[in-house]
Amino acid sequence: MLSLLAAGLACAMGIVSIHVLHNGLLITGMLSVTRRRQPYPPGPRGWPVIRNLLQLPQDHPWLVYSAWADTYGDVVHLEALSDHIVILNSVQAAKDLLDGRSAIYSDRPASTMADLCGFGVELGMLSYNAEWRKQRKIVAHAFSPGMLTGYHPVQEHEARRLVQGIMRSPETIISQTKTRISAIIMRVTYGYTVTGEDDPMITMQFATMDNFSLASEPGVWMVDFIPQLRYLPQWMPGSSFLRTAERFRQIEHEACWAPYLWCKQRVQEGSAEKSLVASALSQFEGKMDYEEETALVWAATSGLGGGLDTNMSTIFTFLLAMLRHPRIQAKAQAEIDSVVGSDRLPSIADRPSLPYVRSIIAEVYRWHPAAPQGLPHALRQDNIYKDYLLPKSSIVIPNIWRMLRDPELFPQPDEFRPERFENRDSEMRKVTDVLFGFGRRACPGSQFAEGSIFAIVATILATCSIIPKVDEQGQPIIPDIEYTSGIIV
Repeated sequence: MLSLLAAGLACAMGIVSIHVLHNGLLITGMLSVTRRRQPYPPGPRGWPVIRNLLQLPQDHPWLVYSAWADTYGDVVHLEALSDHIVILNSVQAAKDLLDGRSAIYSDRPASTMADLCGFGVELGMLSYNAEWRKQRKIVAHAFSPGMLTGYHPVQEHEARRLVQGIMRSPETIISQTKTRISAIIMRVTYGYTVTGEDDPMITMQFATMDNFSLASEPGVWMVDFIPQLRYLPQWMPGSSFLRTAERFRQIEHEACWAPYLWCKQRVQEGSAEKSLVASALSQFEGKMDYEEETALVWAATSGLGGGLDTNMSTIFTFLLAMLRHPRIQAKAQAEIDSVVGSDRLPSIADRPSLPYVRSIIAEVYRWHPAAPQGLPHALRQDNIYKDYLLPKSSIVIPNIWRMLRDPELFPQPDEFRPERFENRDSEMRKVTDVLFGFGRRACPGSQFAEGSIFAIVATILATCSIIPKVDEQGQPIIPDIEYTSGIIV
């Protein structure tokens, strides 16, 4: 792997050199001499010029960052060419910086590949600017506490459809979960009712999510380290990423605009169901300029982008945990039976009365977080923390995995143990306050997501027992605990 990266780097730098000479561009910052009063935080020793470029982990980076924390501490510093990368491995460091100094830690690092693919205009990837505030206001209003109860019927309906589907065909649990979670988000966002897993309105969304994961993964695309590569002609060797980006951008554009235009048409006809987009369009009364309309389009699509894969990952982790811990499953079912009874299914309104079910969900979030390294922040100016210099434009990565497995906060962190929260919401919030991000970049739809997860988990527990298949000898087949790599696992 390292030799391939080195070869790719040499090739890329050669291409850039030719392009720079041809176009008269200057690359600044790759070789620079600066004077600084404070040292950088500790971290792995790098090489001249490329620094730590070849040490950036490609697979399950949060595990490598956690190992570095044992050697270098809560704040780890790396350099890749001219980029500074800061890993935050503790809740305290994240709270101090991303929460306490959010005014300068709320930017997003430039991701040239994501920009080329069209993802840079969406809420999650935008810089901390006026456009971000405009989109954030739309989403925050849609998922404000006063709006949430209006979404409960949709969340409960789709949770019940999911259980009906997996009871009929347990082998389809992955596709059914994907379809029903996307159905919740599409209905709430656009008022669109998903017809099935092959519905084009959601299959294009699935393709976009896969493309986003590829385009935004840190350390994968050389153009993210050498942005000048974006100016290469597409016929030149080494520029295949440009053709990939063009294909991704076309899919992204269609996935964002198709459901929006569908909803807009229904609003004009007077047949639109209540939704985020329909409500916003009604407020403008059809008088919306291009900038306002595009802000609404990108804000709306962020709901699916932020909720689909994370919710899927959480549900699959829940199922895996119940499969491996039948005692915990039985205890949760007994709580539901005692509170809800057998004459009806649990609803989201039952949440306050089901503390053990809430504890299971909190432990699912903690045990295997869906986004173990979160989305990176960027530092807007030089900053000093504990006598260390964190340079302007540093890429700041909150290692959520390490934070939620800190043995001082969560003893015996590898164990799945909902009892650790003692049925207390204050203890559970120690997980959710980390899981859903920090500062001004915290997820604005976190309470909506928690409602969807609760509806699905409680409905499954109330109606099903999750048990393993058995092999030819009658022994249970327990799946290994294995997760993909990437931003969302």
